[in-house]
Amino acid sequence: MKEAVAMTTPDGTSDSELARRIVGRDTSAFEMLMRRHNRLLYRTARGILRDDHEAEDCVQEAYLQAYRSMGSFREEAKLSTWLVRIVINFALEKLRRRKREEGTVALDNVVDLEQHLDTMSAMMSEPERPDAAASRHELRKLLESKIDRLPDSFRTVFILRALEELSVEETALCLGVPEATVRSRFFRARSQLREAIARDVDLAAEEAFSFDGARCDRIVAAVLERIERCDPQAPD
Repeated sequence: MKEAVAMTTPDGTSDSELARRIVGRDTSAFEMLMRRHNRLLYRTARGILRDDHEAEDCVQEAYLQAYRSMGSFREEAKLSTWLVRIVINFALEKLRRRKREEGTVALDNVVDLEQHLDTMSAMMSEPERPDAAASRHELRKLLESKIDRLPDSFRTVFILRALEELSVEETALCLGVPEATVRSRFFRARSQLREAIARDVDLAAEEAFSFDGARCDRIVAAVLERIERCDPQAPD
């Protein structure tokens, strides 16, 4: 297994250092952490819940749990993996409540991910024609709709693997499933999407479930406000 690689911010602060500062209730460090991982956690929750507002609520609850439990984080793991597992647990609980079903929703029935979409880098390097912008917007919405219709066992895997570009190993660790399961589910998810929207899937995937600045700011502000109410001694 690969060693965990500590992510850093533009100022050079690693995830591990942020975690240590957060244990000391440094809310500025926690804000940096949220802005770093917001999109990953939102897309993960959105893939399970298929609802924008519920996904935002889920991410906020997951962050609050992470803030309270940061002392239990072990640095041999990746902090992003730890955070994803927290948000998955909250999302699954929301799903159980929504469906009003007895028993549990098995984790391996709600997740999936694998390869990178082949034409992504080529698409990003080529200048976009002015008349293509509107078409790409419509295509992106179509792709989001098709992803929402994937079977539960494929949808989150596809989002994590194709859109967030996690490795097979990272995805398997996040979801608690074998790497072979990740590969097979992503392959089947991708095949279904290709059948649904043919060649256009690769061109739209990068923008699917976009995480704009307003949503990022909204989640950060809401979590920090709740932390301040519960922990007034936290440093600014």
